[in-house]
Amino acid sequence: MKKTLLLTMALTSAMALGGCGQTREDRAVNGALLGGAAGALIGGAATGRAGGALAGGLIGAAAGGVIGANSEPARRCVRIRYDYDGNRYCARYARY
Repeated sequence: MKKTLLLTMALTSAMALGGCGQTREDRAVNGALLGGAAGALIGGAATGRAGGALAGGLIGAAAGGVIGANSEPARRCVRIRYDYDGNRYCARYARY
């Protein structure tokens, strides 16, 4: 039960934080770091050996770097306007 909970938490945190960063390079580095950490945890828990943790870390870092580099940053609104009914909408987004 502890292994399952640990693996679930590692995967959830890696997926939640993998796309953080404004530039493509930042997102690639963050994805590689989080993917490597999650892969090492999963590889170590699955095999019980250091070799499994190392292989999982390498595979996770490669996959996390690729996924992070190809993700899109969250768009940030820089100009808010109101329509005739008083509803807010974004008139212009920030350029990255």
